[in-house]
Amino acid sequence: MTIDYEILFRLLFAAMWGGIVGAERQYRSKSAGFRTMIMISMGACFFTMMSALIADPVNRDRIASNIVTGIGFLGAGVIFRGENRINGITTAATIWAVAAVGMGIGSGYYFASVCASILIFFILAVLPFLENYIERLNQSRTYFITCPFEHDLSLKYEEEFRSCGLKYRLVKHVKEDATLMLSWETEGHAKNHDTYIAKMLKDNKLKKFEYY
Repeated sequence: MTIDYEILFRLLFAAMWGGIVGAERQYRSKSAGFRTMIMISMGACFFTMMSALIADPVNRDRIASNIVTGIGFLGAGVIFRGENRINGITTAATIWAVAAVGMGIGSGYYFASVCASILIFFILAVLPFLENYIERLNQSRTYFITCPFEHDLSLKYEEEFRSCGLKYRLVKHVKEDATLMLSWETEGHAKNHDTYIAKMLKDNKLKKFEYY
């Protein structure tokens, strides 16, 4: 039996670059981590090679073209809705990108695949710092307040938003017996939110104060 070292090299190469990206995901405790990314990259690489080796010469991309569909189902499995936001979208996109790297290696496009892997790793490892900075500049939060009913009390709390430099929109205003329940969607710098929260925590009239 003749050993095809090119096939072995491609599989190991795909496993290595998938592992590099997977190590970053594992470090951040994501659902698709080290082993998962290796399997995705290596599997996409192997399917791509098999597509070229065993498929009809006229239609050699038939097997490889279905990788995208399969990866779509796998990516959908890591997306879930949390209490107040959707989680897993970045990991799902990473799965999609790592599969593309595996396909590139399986097709023999090593330089392009290495460049893509380095860029994926850079985006995951470095850009979160920039993302956090941008988010602090204009952070969206929803505030919930429950307090004893008083006439025009909502105007008082909206004045607090303005004094703290926050944009706001009233989304809920409910009076139940002697209790008033209010909620606002707001936007502003993170430090302005912190100032507003500090003020609200000192308000003894509040029965309940929540935000996310």
